[in-house]
Amino acid sequence: MIEIGIDSFASAMYGDNNTLSSVDAMEQLLQRIELADQAGLDVFGIGEHHKKEFLDSATAVILGAAAARTKRIRLASAVSVLSAADPVRLYQNFSTLDLISKGRAEIVVGRGSAIEAYPLFGYSLNDYDALFSEKLDLLLQIRDNEFITWSGKFRPALNNLPIYPRALQEKLPIWLGVGGTPESFVRAGSLGLPLMVAVIGGQTYRFKPLVDLYREAGKAAGYKPEELKVGLHSPGYASNTTQKAIEEYYPGYAELWTKLGRERGWPPVTKDKFDMLIDDQGVLVVGDPERIAEKILRHSESLGGISRFTFQMDNAGLTHTQLMNAIELIGSKVIPLIHKG
Repeated sequence: MIEIGIDSFASAMYGDNNTLSSVDAMEQLLQRIELADQAGLDVFGIGEHHKKEFLDSATAVILGAAAARTKRIRLASAVSVLSAADPVRLYQNFSTLDLISKGRAEIVVGRGSAIEAYPLFGYSLNDYDALFSEKLDLLLQIRDNEFITWSGKFRPALNNLPIYPRALQEKLPIWLGVGGTPESFVRAGSLGLPLMVAVIGGQTYRFKPLVDLYREAGKAAGYKPEELKVGLHSPGYASNTTQKAIEEYYPGYAELWTKLGRERGWPPVTKDKFDMLIDDQGVLVVGDPERIAEKILRHSESLGGISRFTFQMDNAGLTHTQLMNAIELIGSKVIPLIHKG
């Protein structure tokens, strides 16, 4: 069955004229995670940014608070910017989270599409991929071994040193978060790591050749098909009717993505472009529960089967009430429809 969840960047950009306080925004985020647990969602992920608009710079702290208020939902990063992190501390943070949550922690690691973490922590973008490769190697060794002997270029060596605490799960899940770089898909497959594909624009089926690369690399490395999980992360939103979902989601989505476009050289969002993104093949999973379930199943089929789908939902200026309603709809209607197939 496809697991269904939500990824959040702990947005502070909603409320009347974006005047919601950071304290209230954080409390409301924790309420949404608590509701997601009660509503039967499978996973809730918190991203990592170091910007004024988001409150997710200390991901594991938020997830630790969520662990104390939930019972069954899995709690993940989405993603941890591993290139700018210390793998020892990252593992310790999430092994501690695993103990607090009684075995519900997961890490999704990536290089980060936003680059503010690199200068903040003293790293050069010229080492973008080398940093990630080296630190991923160390993180996996720490996950699999209590005592570590290791040396690299970007971090002091470790000589038969133990890393504590150890996670409750025998093998703490580590997913590789990827965008559109073929080498990243091959790397995930070669290491046998579950893959989380962030598709935030265009048409989802176009990622099928990259997912095939992942599965081919995993097979060549000796991993079984069932070990090569594929997750899909995309913007989305559920409301009672498709028309209502569009009316509520489009204004904030257009505002945010036009702003991002000015920073990254993308064209501004238009209604015609938005309509293409919410059609049957487009990336945006926006609509009523029936439309959303059909689209997730269609995306899964087009990619050769997925194990997990996560909504990026609090990036369109939606109110807390709207987001809570969406979570309830996903739990009560979308998930049963997906499981029914």
